[in-house]
Amino acid sequence: MENPNFYLYFAVILASFLLSTALVPLIRLYARKNNIVDKPDAAARKVHELPTPLLGGWVIFLATTISIVLIRYFHLADFSDIPLKLFIAIIFASIVIIIGGTLDDKYNLPPYQQIIFPICAVIIVLVAGLHIGFITNPLGESGSIIYIAKYFGIAISVLWLLGMMYTTKFLDGLDGLVSGIAVIASMFIFLVSLNWDKPLSATGIWALVLMGSCLGFLIFNWQPAKIFLGEGGSILIGFLLAVLSIITGSKITTTLLVMGIPALDVIWVIVSRLLSRKSPFSGDRKHLHYRLMALGLSKAQIVWLLYFIAIGFGSLGFISSSYGKMILVFCLIAVMIILSTLLKVKAKKVL
Repeated sequence: MENPNFYLYFAVILASFLLSTALVPLIRLYARKNNIVDKPDAAARKVHELPTPLLGGWVIFLATTISIVLIRYFHLADFSDIPLKLFIAIIFASIVIIIGGTLDDKYNLPPYQQIIFPICAVIIVLVAGLHIGFITNPLGESGSIIYIAKYFGIAISVLWLLGMMYTTKFLDGLDGLVSGIAVIASMFIFLVSLNWDKPLSATGIWALVLMGSCLGFLIFNWQPAKIFLGEGGSILIGFLLAVLSIITGSKITTTLLVMGIPALDVIWVIVSRLLSRKSPFSGDRKHLHYRLMALGLSKAQIVWLLYFIAIGFGSLGFISSSYGKMILVFCLIAVMIILSTLLKVKAKKVL
């Protein structure tokens, strides 16, 4: 039997996709006119060859925000789980992130100033009532949940929000990587919402909006990229994925499985930098995608490999029970350890 909501789902993706593609030329022109471009130099993390406009985060922000505001205004989705106060807070927090990112793209802010904007965004949504209130019980019956004490839930939410934002921030090193992973993660958040949430839930529709926006942007962000996300865009994507996965509490594990390898890579790199007595925010080539490049894989091959891993673990998580998802998290950790070990061994052989 045909799903009557299919056409709305398709229209939501198409509208945000078209809006995103229409905005890219305008944002590129503005960035070039104001010299907000990323210029290739001797910096460790820059692998592009030509000056490339930044501010791509404005494309994602405008396409996503305009679409979801219109959807709410015309009552095309069920926003009962996202009260108006929280809805406004998410958008306001997104504005804070994108403004902070713009300032960083223009003036190259030091890390202690960059982090002010993500922290402010987290505070805004927490004050509006967003926090992890429960999780599914991996050892209980299907559908059973475990309630979390409010302040403990807030603490976990802070770690989750900041962790996701900095995962996408640090992941943004190759053309199309973050925007493509965002498409995959948004798709799985939507698919989970079909099983868990009420029909036409706001979280599911918002995920489709983000998916369409990132997909439209990906066309211009694919190698060789004509525009970069910039600081605001990479952090904004992590923020929106984290927020959508928290609402109703059922999508965190699935999102973690999709984002697991990048998240574990960020943890590994930060620990490695701290052990070397370096700033955790210092730029280098210790991230997984740079180590894969050092072994001779092309940028496109690395991006597709990380896409494949994200889709694979996301698919397994989608069809698994809560207990199965818990096992998959441990498998993900094991894959990261094995992959890092193999890369280390092969790197020594190359040397």
